[in-house]
Amino acid sequence: MKNISKVAVLGGGGRTGNYLVNQLLKKEFSVKLLLRNPESFEIVNPDIEIVKGDSLDLEAIKSVMHDCQAVLNTISQRKDEPLVAYGTTKNVLNAMKEYNIDRYVLLAGLNIDTPFDKKSPKTIMATDWMKTNFPSIQIDRQNTYNLLTESDVNWTQVRVPFIEFKNETNAIDVNLEDCLGDKITALDISDFMINEMVESQYSRKSPFISAK
Repeated sequence: MKNISKVAVLGGGGRTGNYLVNQLLKKEFSVKLLLRNPESFEIVNPDIEIVKGDSLDLEAIKSVMHDCQAVLNTISQRKDEPLVAYGTTKNVLNAMKEYNIDRYVLLAGLNIDTPFDKKSPKTIMATDWMKTNFPSIQIDRQNTYNLLTESDVNWTQVRVPFIEFKNETNAIDVNLEDCLGDKITALDISDFMINEMVESQYSRKSPFISAK
């Protein structure tokens, strides 16, 4: 894998994304951000480059990924807006091929199903709740996983439970079959995604992570 020095970040303007951007800067990566509303972004750093645009626009994705060696995605579904997960990842995979980028790490909920899962009743309940209450979002997210498995890139889809937005780190559980805990901090998510981006311990897999 190429050495990673510049990272394209999608969703960096969101709550989890803010933690991710700060951790990337702390670890001395350069960051390119795709933001729909750059004027409202509050992190100021000379190692940040901002591209204005939408992740469902292929040209915007190509612009933010140009000259980067990896892509991190924390985009969540926006209320009353077009489904975003599948379209974003489709654009990312196209740009990765064009620019010869190998590494893609994205965030998802624990409701995604994989053939390797052995979900507990608690996790199954959470999955079924999502399928019942937000069926279109669930299908969009599940189709995203299917799209990843059909690709030939080095991806990792990180599945998480309830996110706590606090500057707090904990020991975490990582499991490929089930979500073992009920929550995780945005800071721990950020650190895990960055470490996984570099180390690829879970290449082409969808680990659950949660606080012990």
